Amino acid sequence: MKTRIKKLQQRLNTENLDVLLVSDLPHIRYLVGFTGSSALLFVFRNEAHFFTDFRYKSQSAEQVKGATVHIVARQLIADAAELDALAKPNVKIGYESEYLTQASLTRFQTSLVTAVFLPTTGLVEDLAMVKDKDELSSIKGAVRISDIAFERILGIMKPGVREDEIAAELEYQMKMLGSSKPAFDSIIASGWRAALPHGIASSKKLKRGEFVTLDFGATYEGYVSDITRTVVIGKATTRQKRIYDTVAKAQLKAIAVAKAGISCQKVDAAARKVISKAGYGKKFGHGLGHGIGLVVHELPRLSPEANGILQPGHVVTIEPGIYIPNWGGVRIEDDVVIRRNGCTVLNKAPKELIEL
Repeated sequence: MKTRIKKLQQRLNTENLDVLLVSDLPHIRYLVGFTGSSALLFVFRNEAHFFTDFRYKSQSAEQVKGATVHIVARQLIADAAELDALAKPNVKIGYESEYLTQASLTRFQTSLVTAVFLPTTGLVEDLAMVKDKDELSSIKGAVRISDIAFERILGIMKPGVREDEIAAELEYQMKMLGSSKPAFDSIIASGWRAALPHGIASSKKLKRGEFVTLDFGATYEGYVSDITRTVVIGKATTRQKRIYDTVAKAQLKAIAVAKAGISCQKVDAAARKVISKAGYGKKFGHGLGHGIGLVVHELPRLSPEANGILQPGHVVTIEPGIYIPNWGGVRIEDDVVIRRNGCTVLNKAPKELIEL
């Protein structure tokens, strides 16, 4: 944790900031280890101060590393604004513009009238992109849970079973395997709903001959997984096999290309070229993938517009798809670790087309 704080402090010098106000809870957890639901963190160039309330007094004493802990007597913002280090005239306070509410910013500005508040983006996100060995271990644990849970629920996927029943069983299995919570609302989309990239599980019943897309993830030691598999209820048609095979080839092509030093755009383009060549280019309307970590959508992004370069230690999803309105769709997704000379696929769940 102290190493992460030091790296952020170095970034403050580059950004010409005296302090960064960190308000996003996953970012606070990343920097100092706190897992509670109410906190603020001020990272100065040579020190850090963490604020929470009485409910988390014992928890913060045990968890927080690399910052001085303050237990507020009134409210977080009111007490934090009285920190002596913030009283310096014209102190430059960076804040996370995507996470600090306008109401909270106004309260700080009212309390610290001589301070200069500057919006920032990406300061913590950039640090969090590269995972250390402990983070990788936690992500691997989450992936293992999701892989096993997927294979456990295949037996209940039959005609007449509701999508939300499958989601409930899937999340139960992940919980029993050690997941603290689902990484996100499980996507179980069958038949025509499989054409919805984010088709949250509904009361629709499975029918024979339909595709079913399952997109879900576990949370283990705070870190998440994100996996997608598509299966068929009954025997697959020639068209279903052709579309599934196209998506599978696109994913394998992107995996073969992904390595440190290559642009995120090129990885996306590798998969997109396969799908376009098969005649389905306009049916793949989202980016190829994204980083994962403490939350399910982190940097870097893999998309036609992405401008990042992959680095060793990035953990990203590779999830091409084809979506045909009023018919269905296919998506296949794995979590991969970027290495110097390639990437390592973490998922072990089968990827051949499963006919149930």
